[in-house]
Amino acid sequence: MSVSVAAVTVVVPGSHLMSSLLGERDAHLRLIETEFPNTTIRVRGNEISISGTETDTVGSLFEELTSLLQGGENLNTVVVARSIEMLRLHERPSSVLTHDIMRANQGKPVRPKTSGQKHYVDAIRENVITFGLGPAGTGKSWLAIAMAVHALQTKSVQRIILTRPAVEAGERLGFLPGDLMAKLDPYLRPLYDALHDMVGAEGAQKLVEKQIVEVAPLAYMRGRTLNNSFIILDEAQNATPEQIKMFLTRIGFGSKVVVTGDMTQVDIPDNRSGLFGLEKILTGIEGLSFVHLGVSDIVRHKIVSDIVAAYEQKGLGAVNNRA
Repeated sequence: MSVSVAAVTVVVPGSHLMSSLLGERDAHLRLIETEFPNTTIRVRGNEISISGTETDTVGSLFEELTSLLQGGENLNTVVVARSIEMLRLHERPSSVLTHDIMRANQGKPVRPKTSGQKHYVDAIRENVITFGLGPAGTGKSWLAIAMAVHALQTKSVQRIILTRPAVEAGERLGFLPGDLMAKLDPYLRPLYDALHDMVGAEGAQKLVEKQIVEVAPLAYMRGRTLNNSFIILDEAQNATPEQIKMFLTRIGFGSKVVVTGDMTQVDIPDNRSGLFGLEKILTGIEGLSFVHLGVSDIVRHKIVSDIVAAYEQKGLGAVNNRA
């Protein structure tokens, strides 16, 4: 990249990359021009000339997007928008969006899609216990499952344990029909879905049948010591303080724990969530980390981000709806 006093020129290697970089009918280019209204962008051949304000940022953006394309990433307007946000936070999209956790069932790479998700994945890798807290759609459970499957595949652990509070939205296991697995299925379906994404439906069934993946309600953790396991406690905002303490003291040698929760979706009576005030209690403990994901980390349809943001702006946090 060459730089003049008020202009930046980015040279894109190859016409095929330029076409993908600009997007179908120049959709990516139009988005960038909208986000940087005081910047003029001109494309000629394989060169992009940038003048006006924020030229360095826009130049870096095109370079980062080119690197993503060269790394096999498929660009779309969502990826471009996230890349703009990362650069404004002084982060490199190419170091976030090309960070492979594992290869999923059909060979598709599993990667964080935001800088917050990358921080979450790094925290899981580096700590014994990681709390992933944030609104629906931020990938808390999905990424935790990916990290668990990766740990299993690399023989870092011998089994995966999935657990969740069995009291939610006013329902108790005793009032639900069927045996234990049938009763738990509605609660753990999001975790099953993520597991299916990683290893396929048949692979997931075999892991459960061989008890390499164990599914149990949180209450069944009492009295156990969990060694050489990757343990995921999902929807922890619906666990009481006593249950959270009981769970955290089950951890044995060679194990890793991820606790996910959304404090806007507390369904237990009197809001007695064990997550309230927990970070203050546990701050300073080595090997333990809290990661807070936000609206910018939501990777569902854009309207989900808009809905969550609207509730937050109005101070209406309690959305009693399962994530």
